[in-house]
Formats: sequence, structure tokens, C-alpha cells
Amino acid sequence: MTQAIKETHFQFPGQVSKYSGKVRDVYNINEDFLVIVASDRISAFDHVLPRAIPYKGQVLNQTSAHFFQAVEGMVPTHVLAVPDPNVTIGIKCDAYPVEVVVRAYLAGHAWRVYKSGKREICGVTLPEGLRESDPLPEPIITPATKSKIGHDEDISEAEILKSGLIDREEWAEIRHYALQLFAKGTDMARERGLILVDTKYEFGQYGDKIYVIDEIHTPDSSRYYYLEGYEERQQAGQPQKQLSKEFVREWLMANGFQGLEGQQMPDMPDSFVQQVSERYIELYEQVTGKSFVRTPTEHIHQRIMDHVVPALEELKKIL
Repeated sequence: MTQAIKETHFQFPGQVSKYSGKVRDVYNINEDFLVIVASDRISAFDHVLPRAIPYKGQVLNQTSAHFFQAVEGMVPTHVLAVPDPNVTIGIKCDAYPVEVVVRAYLAGHAWRVYKSGKREICGVTLPEGLRESDPLPEPIITPATKSKIGHDEDISEAEILKSGLIDREEWAEIRHYALQLFAKGTDMARERGLILVDTKYEFGQYGDKIYVIDEIHTPDSSRYYYLEGYEERQQAGQPQKQLSKEFVREWLMANGFQGLEGQQMPDMPDSFVQQVSERYIELYEQVTGKSFVRTPTEHIHQRIMDHVVPALEELKKIL
């Protein structure tokens, strides 16, 4: 039977702490490296679902590795090694407390703000007469403060600078990197018959250098539309065909759960868990153009340990 990673409890050499997010378990190695394990947990509506999805962590880790490799030399990245399909080892940076969201189309949160009658988001003024999924005149940056509890909050560039969250020179560099990354992601998406609608980046500092950290251009951090039929659907006022985990949210809503108080998380039958796994694999293949290789999941925790420990030994030699 295929196993899935619900949680991890590794003790790596030099480990000083561990942090578990909704999806990733992050191990601090001697304050130098982070061993980032992409689990098979899945979240929606700010809740972690009760069952893990086989291969989901591998999909996310390898998708992000695909894009990090593509921007090597363009933007400094935290990635040092990908020793296992579920693991990335990165430089331990001091993370900036702001998520950098880049948008090229009016969708998601931005559309909800616009639909409510507002014409400004994060200090950026939007033109009148836009419809959902319309392209914006140019890509815009709509930052958000990162929250460990609850939802992230919109913040403007002026507020970031005024509050001192990030100084002016660093913000200019971060903004430049984000737009570079988005341009590259847009080109790569188009080659795969996709439109990169919006995405989020996170940045950190190590020494006097700024790095892009976390993940980039994965279906969990990005929204994609299918390029074929986009214009026709837009002209007809039809919803755009998305490549995302929206189908998981739709299933939850159909079963009476939107993360609201008093609502009970529905049970996930084996058939649905299998469907989600297959859809994530399809996402990987569509976004990257590569065939997905299902890594054997027997003794999965021992496999990770066997791959990570020698990788850490090698990295210690270069730092």
C-alpha cells in the first residue's frame, strides 16, 4: 500500500530546532542550513485536512526545484541541494516578514476587493471597467504581512517603508527580483500552454545578500489558467479553466465545510484521497513538462534520513 508522510520526527546531525507548518517540516541545522521536508499534508480554508495525500509532497518539492533550477544565476536562491524527492536543503536566511504577491490578472483576492467596489489594492490603483480574469495593464505587486495565526493582511509599499519592516534599498532589490521571477515564470508557463495569473514569493537575508526562499511557481503558491480558450471564455463571460487545487476546496464546500466556526471537517474516503493524488501528479506534469516518477514509499522516513545525512556532511565542507 502506498504510504504518505503525515508528520515527521527526524533527529538530524547538528539539529537545533524544528518548525512544522501546514505542509512543510523545517529542521534547523546548526543555524546554517534548513532541511525542508515537504510532507503529504494538504490544507484548505486555513485548515490541514485529516488525511495525507500520497506523492503530494514529492510533487511540490520537485515542482519548486524545477523552477529554482530555471532561475539559477538570475536571482540568488536559498537552495543548496535536493537530496531526496521530498527534501530541499537551503541556506538558513532571516526571512522578511512580508509575502510578495505579483499579479498580472484580476483574480482571487484582488478580484474580490475590486468586486466590492474598491479600486485600490495595497496602494495600487486599478482602472475602471475590469472583469474577473481580465489582464492588468502591467504586473503589480500586492504585498501581505505574514501571519502565523489567521489570514495574512494586505500592506502597501509605502506602509512597508514607513513602518520599517524593510528598508528602502532592500525593498527595491526585492521588488526587482520578484518581477524578474514573475517574467521568467510567465514565459515558462506559456511554453506549457498556461498563463501565470498570480503568485507569491518569500525572501530572506543571509549576510549582506537577499535570497528568494520557500517555494516558487508551485500550484500551492500560484494560480494558473489554461491558455487555450482563454480569450473565448473571457469574451463569453465564462469562468476560466484553472490549474490549481481549487477542486479540493470545491469538494469540501460540497460536503459542507468552508473553515467556518461550527463546521465539521468531512471524512475523506479512499477514492477522494486517490483522486487528489492523481490530480497533483497531473499538475506536476502539466507545469513542468516532465513525466512524474513515483518514488517508492516503503520505509519512506528511513529513505529520507539515508539521503539527507550524507548531503549535510557534504555541505558542511563548503560552509
